[in-house]
Amino acid sequence: MLQVLSVPCILCLESSYHYLCNMTDAQNDLQTRWWNLEAKLAERFSKKPDMEAILFLIGIQEFGEIRKKFNKEQKQDLMHVAVCSLFAQSGYYEIEKVDEDGWPHFRQLKSLPIMNMIEQENFLKDHILLYFDNAGF
Repeated sequence: MLQVLSVPCILCLESSYHYLCNMTDAQNDLQTRWWNLEAKLAERFSKKPDMEAILFLIGIQEFGEIRKKFNKEQKQDLMHVAVCSLFAQSGYYEIEKVDEDGWPHFRQLKSLPIMNMIEQENFLKDHILLYFDNAGF
């Protein structure tokens, strides 16, 4: 038989389980892990990257070819590759093929959940953190 321990909630100090308090704990943990990743990337690149820069880096990694210059369309494509690669970790996408120029093309396997803007950002951050964890960064 599973025994549930009663632990006081750190936000309201009551001795019961609180869904919203635990959600806040999870958000705080996500934010702390995000700040740690930003700090590592800033140390590595001498500049704190924004979300677009992080997606660009992931896109280059997944594309597998480093070039001195990418045009605007290629930069957008790299960020698309990044997002699809990130969500492939959770089964939302899979690589369908790689074209003759080396660009991966993805197939969507299931719909993404409906979320507000903050939830979307946190969903993306969580997948970015998973990506870097899996890469051993």
